[in-house]
Amino acid sequence: MEIFHCSVKSVNRKDGRSAPAAATYRAGERIMNDRTGRAHDYRYKQRGIVHKEFIFPEGVAAVSRPALWNLAEAAEKPVDAKMAREYELALPDESPAPWRAELARRFAREIVRRYGVVADICIHKPNTKGDQRNHHAHIPTTTRNVTSKGFGEKTRILDSPRTSGKEIEEIRAAWERICNTALEKVGSLERVDRRTLKAQGIDRQPTTHLGPSATEMERRGVKTERGAMNRAISNKDFEELARDKDKFEKLKSGIEQARCRIAKRRTAKARLEYQRQRKKEERESQLNLSNHGKTR
Repeated sequence: MEIFHCSVKSVNRKDGRSAPAAATYRAGERIMNDRTGRAHDYRYKQRGIVHKEFIFPEGVAAVSRPALWNLAEAAEKPVDAKMAREYELALPDESPAPWRAELARRFAREIVRRYGVVADICIHKPNTKGDQRNHHAHIPTTTRNVTSKGFGEKTRILDSPRTSGKEIEEIRAAWERICNTALEKVGSLERVDRRTLKAQGIDRQPTTHLGPSATEMERRGVKTERGAMNRAISNKDFEELARDKDKFEKLKSGIEQARCRIAKRRTAKARLEYQRQRKKEERESQLNLSNHGKTR
């Protein structure tokens, strides 16, 4: 059975993240962050990446990956800015590799057409230690529309609580159509369904998305709380776990507390980095004024 997965998330400075770092991780490359002076090197991940390409809006000249994501980073000034947005897709296992690339390309074109952003497609093959059907794509995009004149307005429609829900649902519906059209063309009877398991009439507890940190730990053989919950669900042990309400609630509480601690540390780190950058800029400005006075 094909699995539907289409998620949208943001790369936020307040979480200690940056656009160059996020793009580097997905693309398996080495990129220098011009704002921080830090080099992000994920070339060891190249073996797991099977396809990469950009989709630019019509009339926009292509630039390199380091140039694009440093420009995206520089366009945002606030300490809590959103520098990039990432779409994550589960690609149909029954489709051949060229078709999977074309599906990701069609989806990226839809996003570019809809919002005027630049999309950076990175297709990953299944991890050797995981589910061998897990072909997936990461598609980071800019949070501003891009024209021949450069970066323009923010895509606020995806940030506002009044409009983001409707937009994301339409994006998920677009991916559902793209996938099912492709499955039909290859003669598969399988179809994906964006609805919840409950709406589909399936009596099964949904699993929890691990996220990059927990995924890396699980691949190294380190058991995580989220991984344990997913294994319990997969092994149909969730009912037993749910009966022990105190244990289940404690597990959930521990996860939330850990999230809060991580968020606070990341926010403090981002603020410190921002303050250091401001002080550096002030020192440079004073030095320039001093040198200008001497030349006069």
